[in-house]
Amino acid sequence: MIKQKVSIFWFRRDLRLEDNIGLFHALESQYPVIPLFIFDEAILASLPRNDARVGFIHESLSNINEQLKKIGSSLLVRKGETAIVFETLSKEFDVKEVFFNKDYEQYAIARDHKICELLQVENIMSFSFKDQVIFEEKEITKADGLPYTIYTPFKNKWLEKYNTMAPVREYKGAGTSGNYYNSTFVFPSLGEIGFEDSNIKVQAYDLKQIPEYEAIRDFPAIDGTSHLSPHLRFGTISVRKMVNWAAKTNAVFLSELIWREFFMQILFNFPKQVTHNFKPAYDGIQWLNNEADFKRWCSGTTGYPMVDAGMRELNKTGYMHNRVRMVVASFLCKHLLINWQWGEAYFAEKLLDYEMASNVGNWQWAAGTGCDAAPYFRVFNPIIQLKKFDEKGIYIRKWIPEFELGYGEPMVDHAFARDRAIAAYKEGILK
Repeated sequence: MIKQKVSIFWFRRDLRLEDNIGLFHALESQYPVIPLFIFDEAILASLPRNDARVGFIHESLSNINEQLKKIGSSLLVRKGETAIVFETLSKEFDVKEVFFNKDYEQYAIARDHKICELLQVENIMSFSFKDQVIFEEKEITKADGLPYTIYTPFKNKWLEKYNTMAPVREYKGAGTSGNYYNSTFVFPSLGEIGFEDSNIKVQAYDLKQIPEYEAIRDFPAIDGTSHLSPHLRFGTISVRKMVNWAAKTNAVFLSELIWREFFMQILFNFPKQVTHNFKPAYDGIQWLNNEADFKRWCSGTTGYPMVDAGMRELNKTGYMHNRVRMVVASFLCKHLLINWQWGEAYFAEKLLDYEMASNVGNWQWAAGTGCDAAPYFRVFNPIIQLKKFDEKGIYIRKWIPEFELGYGEPMVDHAFARDRAIAAYKEGILK
């Protein structure tokens, strides 16, 4: 039996048909394109069965599949080890080409290298494309070609380069028609993948308040954030569309998108920062790492209302306001002297928008151990932060219903904790 010659487009962090560069190029292939998503068992193995992010991925894939069905195609969904999935597909079809968009995390880089080697052995061409960033790992560098480790000069160079090409091309209409493989693949249920529905849901993004972003972004009681980050993380919207829109709408919001790319190029160029301090001089800090204290932080029972409200919001919804993220992260590292890696791992488990580059980068920023970090002697005062950004207590009352009934005492005195943290840092920083 003669197998049909096909190309494959491999969806990963780009869960959309519209403005998808790799898919656009795949559809220009001479072979009909099979759209493919693989639920990678190496990633799924450590996740709880009701992980909300897996549910969101499944929902997004279902939307893609419904769009494809309208044009006589469908999405092929497989679960397993990626290499084995591709080996199986090469037996089922005469695969000529595989297209995908790049990922910059270490696991993905190693996985993709392995897949490309496997495809080469099978005489299958592979093509990768930049899609989740405007400028990737080595496109924004200093004059000597080295990567930036300070945000502001990176941002200035980024803007300079963007402005020479603005707006960047959006592949409008691409992916919603074209040379797709005519198929009726059976789309699996969430249960068939081994997961179940979660009460936590990714919210639709909303950009209506972004024009006044800088005026309201620090106040957690105001619904002034876009809820865009999970959609950028999983690629249900293209970064090109958002950057072009932000460049015309709000410079501060655009800066947040540039921070995302800054941390991505840091992760790529300095992969050790995932498990080590970016600044080795901070390796001598003696963290207390008290497990009982950590549990109180996780559960939102520290006695500091802004910290506790933030952690309860995270545990209940998978979201946390950015201003509050800074407060709770500083509290863990400085007030409790718990290694930033503990907090980073907890956020990785809970955040709907978890992205390794930004999570690690922001946690090291809060701890003072990262590139372009807050100085170690900057210790957020949770009481002052509450007065400045939730003066009427609207946010904390939403997440701490018992607040009016006599809230508990702080687990550690701020002045004592601040002095202890500064002393520990001074003593621990290697000369």
